[in-house]
Amino acid sequence: MKQKENITLSVKNVSKLYGDGCAYCAETDAVLDKNVCPECRTVHACRDVSFDLHSGEILGIVGESGSGKSTLMKMLYFDQEASRGSYHISDYDTSQSNVFGLSSQAKRQIRNEILGMVYQNPVYGLEMDFSSMSNIAEKLIAAGSRNVGEMTGTGDHFLDKVNIPLNRKFDPPINFSGGMQQRVQIAKALSNYPPVLLLDEVTTGLDLSVQADVLELIKEIQREMGISMVVVSHDLAIIRMLCDRTMVMLNGEVIEAGITDQILEDPQHAYTQQLVYSIL
Repeated sequence: MKQKENITLSVKNVSKLYGDGCAYCAETDAVLDKNVCPECRTVHACRDVSFDLHSGEILGIVGESGSGKSTLMKMLYFDQEASRGSYHISDYDTSQSNVFGLSSQAKRQIRNEILGMVYQNPVYGLEMDFSSMSNIAEKLIAAGSRNVGEMTGTGDHFLDKVNIPLNRKFDPPINFSGGMQQRVQIAKALSNYPPVLLLDEVTTGLDLSVQADVLELIKEIQREMGISMVVVSHDLAIIRMLCDRTMVMLNGEVIEAGITDQILEDPQHAYTQQLVYSIL
């Protein structure tokens, strides 16, 4: 029972289809051409994905481009609708409900109060022409804040935490480097103290030294704030550095999951073995 109470969010048999599907691909043992139904050509971007995220845990999701990991993250943040499956969040009042079935207003509340999201491309997470402080204020206002002084104090706190000079807090992110934009995104995502942070390929395209700074920042934030995190990456080295447990996705399905050290030391699936050997 204690283990169950420790679950922050739970995903069961979540699928995302592009197409109508057919009787053949509706079968759980249907053999697809990668993730495409050979009968009706429906694309199964995610297929019966299940996992639990525990309190204070960092869960990694690794896989190549097209494996379904980013689609899964978009469904968790309600950027896309799931075709089927259930999604439960313990910090939401109706935690017994499948939040995929909630109203758009309730989903916005969850996005504003429970979830933080950091996108691979900062354009999706920031208003690039607004100041960094205004971006944070936007998130706080959506979560119900109205006191300007409190919002300014929160903005200063988190911009300082992610190493954005406060003398640049009124600069728009469009004037920042890629690494700084990602750090502003992280500050914005953390500003309402969400219990869950979703990070989708946040270091892709950054210089190696900048990558290291962002990864160290993520680890520091998790230690200090105890936030549960889902980290998506195609790079197993990043997953190794950050994550307690790891799921490996291929062609829309979870092919292997377990404690990160176990996945790295004794991979069972041929694709995971290929990933692990590529970083040794």
